[in-house]
Amino acid sequence: MSFPRLSVRALKKSFGANVVLRGLDFELADGEVHALIGGNGAGKSTLSKIIAGVESPDGGKLCLDGEPFTPDSRRAAQTAGVVMVMQELSVLPTLSVAENLFLGDLPARHGVLDRKRLHAGARAALTRVGLHALDPDTPAATLGVGHQQLVEIAAGLVQTCRLLILDEPTAALTGSEIETLFALLRELRAKGTSILYISHRLDEIGRLADRVSVLRDGQLVATLHARETRRERLIELMAGAALPAPIASAVPSGRGALAVRLRDIHVGRAVRGVSLDVHGGEIVGLGGLVGAGRTELLRAVFGADPLSGGTILLGPDQEPFTPSSTRVAVRRGFAFVPEDRKHHGILARLGVQDNAGIARLAAYCRAPGIVNASAESKETRALLAQLQVRHADTAQPIAELSGGNQQKVVIGRWLNCAVRVWLLDEPTRGVDVPARLAIYALLRERAAAGEAMLVASSDYEELATLCDRVIVLSHGIVGGEFSAAELTPDAFMAAAFRGFKTGAT
Repeated sequence: MSFPRLSVRALKKSFGANVVLRGLDFELADGEVHALIGGNGAGKSTLSKIIAGVESPDGGKLCLDGEPFTPDSRRAAQTAGVVMVMQELSVLPTLSVAENLFLGDLPARHGVLDRKRLHAGARAALTRVGLHALDPDTPAATLGVGHQQLVEIAAGLVQTCRLLILDEPTAALTGSEIETLFALLRELRAKGTSILYISHRLDEIGRLADRVSVLRDGQLVATLHARETRRERLIELMAGAALPAPIASAVPSGRGALAVRLRDIHVGRAVRGVSLDVHGGEIVGLGGLVGAGRTELLRAVFGADPLSGGTILLGPDQEPFTPSSTRVAVRRGFAFVPEDRKHHGILARLGVQDNAGIARLAAYCRAPGIVNASAESKETRALLAQLQVRHADTAQPIAELSGGNQQKVVIGRWLNCAVRVWLLDEPTRGVDVPARLAIYALLRERAAAGEAMLVASSDYEELATLCDRVIVLSHGIVGGEFSAAELTPDAFMAAAFRGFKTGAT
């Protein structure tokens, strides 16, 4: 008798009053790539964490290859051949890349770390995910989010697995890196590995998956053949309604007065002479490959990292601005949405209200150290309702929310502030399609009100859909600039590699 690789029956899970899984049934076949999609809070990550032993269910049954499967820890699941690469990165910054890859099974000889074997294994693992040029001794703390994501995937693949769970694996990857990953996943499928693939990027589903299952409100609503299902149908199933209005229906942005001008900006070795202008009412995209310098540029303009050189000018009068700290940047009208939500965007142990209101905390203080809790509560509750953030109550720790709902809070905290220039780094990373369209409409609305937007994204479709202009960074320099009408995938990729072709170092 043949059994499915994974069988889930009547699975239940709640976090306090928040019911996440409501008697969910699900099956994953042997040697299948099965996509799992759904809106933020639908239960995707919770289901995958239960399978991987990270969370315990409140009820229900799991079977692996026909045998009862009750992992009480992540290590227990890995021992059974179930490996998960999570959406929230967990690399240890104080360790090297090689040590992160083999953290659970460091090679030793006579009780001493065998660095020769460690490096050989690390190089082989990195090569599988296209990081053959990365030194295994590189401190993990120095890697950008994209490279950290690939290291996490490589770490998952060094283990022998029957079932591989990938939660938003391409959220921080560029096109060429995604193709390398897809080729690797097809190779694993051919060898009999079952893959549970969670993604908000619906264009990936038909290219990679055999079947796709849609979750909504903690229940399975449909399982379909991936290549035969239209994108619009998937969105309707996720939302439980018709397809949301496209971004074209949002208020179009219009170019106004100069908001910020960057001239010959240098940031360490990552940004090497970038110049650009952003006007009020304009959404300007920052594209490029992982390591192009997008994140470093935004962080330096916001005062989170020091500038090595260059000039920043504000407003039509081109007033010189020195971002000596993030506090100074906020006072001058900058808002920042960081790429790494987990470490730089949220205060994980604090409640939803505290996270939503932190950008305006000073406005809520009646006297130094005395917060007007009533005013803060009233404003943040209205904000959370406007953004449709799914949460049990405002005191619920934000870490318990889905990634997409966390991202709504990180963006929304700035909406009641006097913002002139938005700096957004991967603003829709880990956000489902309906919520992504809502964020696009929100940013367009703010631009229409005269605010300036500088948006860094590794998603070409996002740049082409959202932005009035796109500036492509390449190896720390400007590789090209395109209007929305001029932007094509070929032109984008040519610009992304221009900094390397020039031989600049």
